[in-house]
This record gives sequence, C-alpha cells and structure tokens, in this order.
Amino acid sequence: MDLIWEGLIKAFELLTSGDPGIFDISLLTLRVSFTAIFFSTIFGIPLGILLGLTRFRGRKFILILFNIGMGLPPVIAGLSITMLLWRSGPLGDYALLYTPTAIVLAQILVSFPIVVGLTCSSFQQIDEKMLLQIKALGATKMQMLWILLKELRIAILAAIMAGFGRVIAEVGAAMMVGGNILGETRILTTSIMMEVSKGNFDVAIALSFILMALAFFITFCLTALQQRRHM
Repeated sequence: MDLIWEGLIKAFELLTSGDPGIFDISLLTLRVSFTAIFFSTIFGIPLGILLGLTRFRGRKFILILFNIGMGLPPVIAGLSITMLLWRSGPLGDYALLYTPTAIVLAQILVSFPIVVGLTCSSFQQIDEKMLLQIKALGATKMQMLWILLKELRIAILAAIMAGFGRVIAEVGAAMMVGGNILGETRILTTSIMMEVSKGNFDVAIALSFILMALAFFITFCLTALQQRRHM
C-alpha cells in the first residue's frame, strides 16, 4: 500500500514539476498509438465490412487468419517487424528500425486484426430481412452502406476502442522494434518496464498512473461518443 501511495505522490510531482521528459514520453505514446489505430481503422473497417457482407472463395480462410491475429503475441509482432526492417531485410535500406515508425508498424500489426475481426463479426450478425427491406426501399449500395454504418456505429466504435486499448498497453513489440531510446522511441509502457528493472517502483507506479489516466480519458471520450444517443 505504501508503494501505491508513493507512486501517486510521485505521479503528482512529475506532472506538476513540468518535467519535459515525462511530457515528451506521454506525447510520443499518444502519437504512435493514435497513428497506429488511425491506419488500423481506415483500412480495417472497410475490410471488415467486406468480409462481413460478402461471400467468396477463400473467405473463411482469411477470417481464420484474422481471428488468429487477434491473439497474436506482441513479441511475435515485434519479431516480424524487426526482420522486415533489419539491415538485410526487405525494408532495411530505409533505416526505420529503432524509430517511432517501427513502433507504429508493430502496433498496427497487433491492432489491425482486432478492428477487422470485430467489425466483420458485427456485420455478419445483420438480419438478412433487414438487408432485403433496405433494398426493397430502393436504396443504392452507398445508401445501404451508410444505413448499416449508422445502425452498427456502436459495434464499430467498440472495435476501435478494443484496438486502441491493445496498442496503448503494448510493450513487448515496442521494446523490440523501438529499443526504448530516450528522446527517440521511449514511450510510457517501455519506461515502466525499464524503471521496474532498475527497482524504481515509485517511478514505475507513477508512470502507470499517467498511462492509465490517458487510456481512461480517451476511452471515456470514445464511449461518450458511442453512447451519446443512448444516455
């Protein structure tokens, strides 16, 4: 209990002291997380809709791959991106390893299957009678898609929140591809891991409170947007 109390005090001190290092780490955490979930969303939701509403050869196999990807261990994602960006890898010439871009790529790899899988699942549950009724009313394909998006906006936002929760809490892949370099790739999760390894539990707990505060605030905002017509 003393450690938790000391962590709260330390978190308050770090925030009120205006420590630029803490703010830089927090901003980088938000930047890479938002970037990753942005790309996972703009590509994952259309793909999830496509998989949920259409039927084609190989669709079940693709769904199996995405369902497996939803439980992909972060270290495997980190290893995959590391091999891709390594000097002898396909993208080694771009020198992206141990940069924020590498962290974003790793976070996309762990969040993309979640967004696709949950979106696909929600669209698969649409009643066939509803689709027939929309078509009977003379709606175009774009109009029908817009109606479905409005009907399933809660499920879509839930998919985005699930993906965001995965990336902001991710540490294994970020450590592997980012290297936890101060001022370059150090984010809150890797900072917590480092402080624990050094035995600085008060600082680790303080950083944990900051990370939880950011995650809770963003999730609160998304939930408020999700439920604004249901409150």
